[in-house]
Amino acid sequence: MKKILLATVALAALAAPAAAADLAARPTYTKAPVLAPVQTWTGFYIGAMGGYANEDADFAAMKGGFAGGTVGYNWQQGAVVFGLEADAAWADINASVGALGVTAESKIRDWGTVRGRIGYAFGPTLVYATGGYAWADNRISLTAPGVAVSDSKIHSGWTVGAGVEYMFAPNWSLKGEYLYKSFGGESYTFTGLGTLATGTLNVHSGQVGINYHF
Repeated sequence: MKKILLATVALAALAAPAAAADLAARPTYTKAPVLAPVQTWTGFYIGAMGGYANEDADFAAMKGGFAGGTVGYNWQQGAVVFGLEADAAWADINASVGALGVTAESKIRDWGTVRGRIGYAFGPTLVYATGGYAWADNRISLTAPGVAVSDSKIHSGWTVGAGVEYMFAPNWSLKGEYLYKSFGGESYTFTGLGTLATGTLNVHSGQVGINYHF
């Protein structure tokens, strides 16, 4: 019996290192990395914008500021981004001239655009070209001693330009934009004085804006 017990103890002693080796060989597990969300420009957005405009004219050029809102939608395919955008703004873009006691003032009071956009996205930065329809509500006023008359017209035209937009947060972007706007002429009627036909109205404008993306 003693020999059997000694043999059992010896076998147990030999088996212990092997069991320890098996325990040491257990597989290790690593936590999968958390992937950052993919940047995309696709979706609706709304925003606010404002800027400064100057008429392309040699004499009595209208100039002034404007501020308003923007709404649009983007589609992104790879790095290419297509979009539609509309904006409207209150404006104070004006000029006046006077001679022989008569003063004439022309003032753009409101304006806006409906444009297409196409651009290329470098991650959070979008560089784009834009163009489409433009309109402007302009008023011409004539004043003289004892006389004050005015008329307003909506001028329709077109616009082209370019800009850059930067997504600085998951739902927020900042943009800067240049637009050239060309409006067709209109006929203004002044009671007792007749009719004044205007020529093409061309305006350079620069604006900045902030957009919220849904």
